[in-house]
Amino acid sequence: MLKLHNSLAREKQDFVPIEPGKVRMYVCGMTVYDYCHLGHARVMVVFDMVARWLRISGFDVTYVRNITDIDDKIIKRAVENGESIRTLTDRFIAAMHEDADALGVLRPDREPRATDYVPQMLDLISKLERNSLAYVAGNNDVCFAVRGFPGYGKLSGKTLDDLRAGERVDVTEGKRDPLDFVLWKHAKQNEPGEAKWSSPWGEGRPGWHIECSAMSSDLLGEHFDIHGGGQDLQFPHHENEIAQSEGAHAHPFVNYWLHNGFVRVDDEKMSKSLGNFFTIREVLKRYDPEVVRFFILRAHYRSPLNYSDAHLDDAQHALTRLYTALKGFAGEAAVDWKEAHAVRFKTAMDDDFGTPEAMAVLFDLAAAVNRGDHALAAQLKGLAGVLGLLQRDPTAFLQGAPAQADGLSAAEIDVRIAARAEAKKARNFAESDRLRDELKAAGVILEDGPHGTTWRRA
Repeated sequence: MLKLHNSLAREKQDFVPIEPGKVRMYVCGMTVYDYCHLGHARVMVVFDMVARWLRISGFDVTYVRNITDIDDKIIKRAVENGESIRTLTDRFIAAMHEDADALGVLRPDREPRATDYVPQMLDLISKLERNSLAYVAGNNDVCFAVRGFPGYGKLSGKTLDDLRAGERVDVTEGKRDPLDFVLWKHAKQNEPGEAKWSSPWGEGRPGWHIECSAMSSDLLGEHFDIHGGGQDLQFPHHENEIAQSEGAHAHPFVNYWLHNGFVRVDDEKMSKSLGNFFTIREVLKRYDPEVVRFFILRAHYRSPLNYSDAHLDDAQHALTRLYTALKGFAGEAAVDWKEAHAVRFKTAMDDDFGTPEAMAVLFDLAAAVNRGDHALAAQLKGLAGVLGLLQRDPTAFLQGAPAQADGLSAAEIDVRIAARAEAKKARNFAESDRLRDELKAAGVILEDGPHGTTWRRA
């Protein structure tokens, strides 16, 4: 049986969907005011892997990943650029899709934009107000009364007293308690670029937390199976989602909460606010997108992922070994789930999506293929395909992998191979050896065979 580490329970649990055979999953997506970085790539790849495995396991999956297309950062960036909010967000949504497509991330079934769900947000806030969990603060924002919701803190494990320590009420905000958070932001007069909608509490715009509660309940129902996102969202965003949703509907919101670990650089979380982030497209200028996907999936989704060129170089070499095992394989991918390697693979994936152990199975298969058990090549390609890997022509991958520091283009390599062939034909073996050594120094390995010379990057 599939087991998931449920952040709400703080342990692995058997996965039992609300409706047999069906899974409804919501994942917090991107705030689209800039290009996505590797932290965003991890969220996209991890939950793409989760959705793929759920479907392989026989579930009918409805996967929703939202887009936040209105917030303070978006408004500020649009004003700085002298463009409309819609022009800015459309551009970065398109860029996000380009990055996700490059990484082999399948599109979610639904990808709602927050600005299309303002009526649902207003309805949810009205329910909270009727349940005495929302109030109009002194600055005319509508706030959630945290102390009115008894379960607050159950996801993060934080107590109200711990959260309250050191906090002081900001009299300019007019909150009853510093822990209360904004549901509806009152429109400020003469604020550059301010976006606003009509509401029972005056013109304004939604707070960030209410967006996901409204979109998820509208598309998946008030009670659904899985909610995912980055570890940084566990508190306060996901904690606040629970409070809003359960406070409005008076019943459980989500059964299983999944959180992927941080991407780290020098032991600090990668983030735009810290200025230590690498955009996906920056990384893809140097590394094949499949190498980046492999790098992300080789670590368990809940563990920290340490970014460095050395780690990506290692991922490139490892993926090259797998593709090398498939070189010359012309058959179709196929998985026999009764075969021993597939049983091990499934056991690993059923244990909270254990991709490191599943990857180890792929390398064992590659080793078996290299020893001459070519019948396992279809199994290798089939199981790798479950993770969105090894689906390209091996020769094309091996020849098209990004160049190393001294790198040569494919055309330049072909010129040197042709020159080496001419040198050999003229029995100029010193020149032939020199060209081989030059290519080797540039990270290119030649393989002479009865039908000529092929090459791959080391």
